Amino acid sequence: MMRKCHVRFVGEEDGAIHASLPDLNKKVDANPEALELKLDPGSKVTGIALKQGNRIIFAAELLHRGQQIKEALQSRRQLRRSRRNRKTRYRQARFLNRTRPKGWLAPSLQHRVDTLMTWVHRFRRLAPVVRITQELVRFDLQLMENPEISGVEYQQGALQGYEVREYLLFKWGRTCAYCGAQNVPLEVEHIQPRSKGGSDRVSNLTLACHSCNQAKGNGDIRDFLSGQPDVLSRLLRQAKSPLKDAAAVNSTRWALFKALKATGLPVTTGTGGQTKFNRLRLNLPKAHWLDAACVGQVESLEVLTSKPLLIIAKGHGTRQMCGTNKYGFPTRHRSLRQIHNGFQTGDIVTATVTAGKKIGSYIGRVLCRASGSFDMTTASVRVAGISHRYCKPIHRKDGYAYA
Repeated sequence: MMRKCHVRFVGEEDGAIHASLPDLNKKVDANPEALELKLDPGSKVTGIALKQGNRIIFAAELLHRGQQIKEALQSRRQLRRSRRNRKTRYRQARFLNRTRPKGWLAPSLQHRVDTLMTWVHRFRRLAPVVRITQELVRFDLQLMENPEISGVEYQQGALQGYEVREYLLFKWGRTCAYCGAQNVPLEVEHIQPRSKGGSDRVSNLTLACHSCNQAKGNGDIRDFLSGQPDVLSRLLRQAKSPLKDAAAVNSTRWALFKALKATGLPVTTGTGGQTKFNRLRLNLPKAHWLDAACVGQVESLEVLTSKPLLIIAKGHGTRQMCGTNKYGFPTRHRSLRQIHNGFQTGDIVTATVTAGKKIGSYIGRVLCRASGSFDMTTASVRVAGISHRYCKPIHRKDGYAYA
C-alpha cells in the first residue's frame, strides 16, 4: 500500500542562490536540530543535501575534474616516453618495477573521494551533522545479470523494476535506440525476442519508443534494421559495452564508504533504484541535489531551497616550473612568486573597470601576472588585460569555483 507523502518547495520565485554556506549559519539557532548529510556520488557530478527533520535546508552539486586529471597524466606519460626514446635509446625495457598498495585507486578516481571528503569535513565544521547517508550502489549489476542469485522477495518487490529501468535510461541516454527519439515515453525492449530464445539479461535489453516497439514486435533485430546497418552495428556494440561512468562510481563507492565511516558518524546507505523510487513517489524533478535528498529511507520532504550551490573543482594549480608546447619542448618558465599585488591565481574577485576598452563589471576567477595586468574568467567569457587596481577580492583561492 502506497503511503501518502508531502513535498513543498519554498522560495521558487527567487532567481538567486537561495542557500549558501554563510546563510546556513544564519538559519540555525542557538540549539539547532541535528542535521543529516545526504550524498549522491556520481562520476561527474555529486549531489549534496542537508536534511533537518523532513526539511532540505541546503543543497549543492559538486563537479569533479577526474577526466581532466586523466588527460593531464596521459599527456605527461606521452611526453616522458617520447623524451626517453630520444635521450636513452640504449636502456633496456623494465617492467613490474612499481608496486601499488591494497585498495589503490587511479588519481582520477581518488580525486572523487578526496574532494567529497573535503566538503564533508567542511559541512561538519559549519553545521551540527550527526549522521551521513550515502547512495552506495547505483546499479546492482550482478543481481540484474542473474536474477536467481538470491533474495526472491527483493527481486519481486517495488524496487526491482526501478533498478533495471534506471540502468537502461543511463546506458542508452534516455533516447529510443532505434529512431533516436527523445522526451517521449520509452519502453523496455528485448533486442533478441524472448519467443526466439532471448533472455532477460540487461545485455539483451534496450529502450524503444512505443511506435518502434510495436513495429519491431517479436521479429529479429537484423531483419528490423536491415536497411540501417549503421544503427544495427551501433546498437549491438552498445548493448555489450560497459558503462565508464558507472564503473567509476562502482570503483570508488567502497573507498568513499570507508572514508565516511572513519569520521566516526553513523553512515547509512541506499541504492540508485531506491533513490529514483523515492523521487518519483515524491513527484520531484530530476536533479543531482534532489537525488541526494531522496537517498535512503524517505517518508516526506519539505524543500526549503530552490537552487543548489554549484561547486566546481578547479585544482590547486600545477607544480611544473617549465611549461611545454604540444611536442614537449620548453616554452615558458614559472615565477617563484605566486602572489602579485595582493592577488593569487584562482582568487574569485570582482572588477569594475571605469576606463579603457574593458569598461564594465566582471565577477570571476583571476589569473595573475607580475605586470599587474590580470585575466578574468567569468561565467561566459574570458577577459584579458584588467588592471589589478580595479579588482577586489571576494573569495580567496581554495581549489574550487562557485556559482
